[in-house]
Amino acid sequence: APLAFRARTRRTPPLVVLCDISGSMDRYSRMMLHFLHAITNDRHRVHVLLFGTRLTNVTRHLKHRDVDVALARVSSAVADWAGGTRIGASIAEFNRHWSRRLLGQNAVVLLISDGLDAEAGAGLEEAMERLAKSCRRLVWLNPLLRYADFEARPAGIRAMLPWVDDFLPVHSLASLEALAAALMRGETPGRRRRTNRAARRRTGG
Repeated sequence: APLAFRARTRRTPPLVVLCDISGSMDRYSRMMLHFLHAITNDRHRVHVLLFGTRLTNVTRHLKHRDVDVALARVSSAVADWAGGTRIGASIAEFNRHWSRRLLGQNAVVLLISDGLDAEAGAGLEEAMERLAKSCRRLVWLNPLLRYADFEARPAGIRAMLPWVDDFLPVHSLASLEALAAALMRGETPGRRRRTNRAARRRTGG
């Protein structure tokens, strides 16, 4: 008897987004939330958490089809909008309370932040190391990369960089369109920063 085989289906990995909404990111926050609303409604298994001085899970609010209603609900849920930044503490909180629930099945993490930490990177390297080791891929999207003379001078940025797989700009509609196209194809954006995790493992860091 002839055998009928079902076509192999390609399932995209879960996507977890950690988005900085502190004062230094205020000019980009609304644009990013419109983008996150779109991918949350067009892609399965997307989780969005916002942080400034604390961490807030807004996935449920962003699932509302009406973008204005969704953003209004997000604004009501977030208590630290356009305030200070505690990146290390926020990522550490994610590691403690959310990573086991959200980072299974080879999840990809998008970290959206300028890396300007009010606590000068305190505890940030340890939190980034644990996050990087818990996910399939860690992609850092930084709007400051739009500047040709960008240098990784702040302590927070220096603490974060060794643990990311990709370090990419996100500051315009064109950059968001390229990111969305890669995600819809089931790809991870950019090229892998091969020198980071491998070098850390070799040196015992």
